[in-house]
Amino acid sequence: MASNNQGNQGGKSNRGFASMDPQRQREIASEGGRAAHEKGTAHEFTSEEAREAGRKGGMARSANRRNAMSQGSGSSSHAGGSGSHGGSNSQ
Repeated sequence: MASNNQGNQGGKSNRGFASMDPQRQREIASEGGRAAHEKGTAHEFTSEEAREAGRKGGMARSANRRNAMSQGSGSSSHAGGSGSHGGSNSQ
């Protein structure tokens, strides 16, 4: 049954764009890009716009990493269990 679609691998659905052969996906995406440029609706970043987008992305990623690290270090101090409840194990 799954042999009908060459891009189908690992029990995935044999429907939709993601199940297609990667080469066919590139062809379709390329056609869309060319059509947008011909129509005049494609956006081309200036170097300044690209620089600003990269800066914002880098800032967001570093903030996410800081948050993940602070949450991870805070929860690991509670995981040990020994001595974390005011010395109740000392008797």
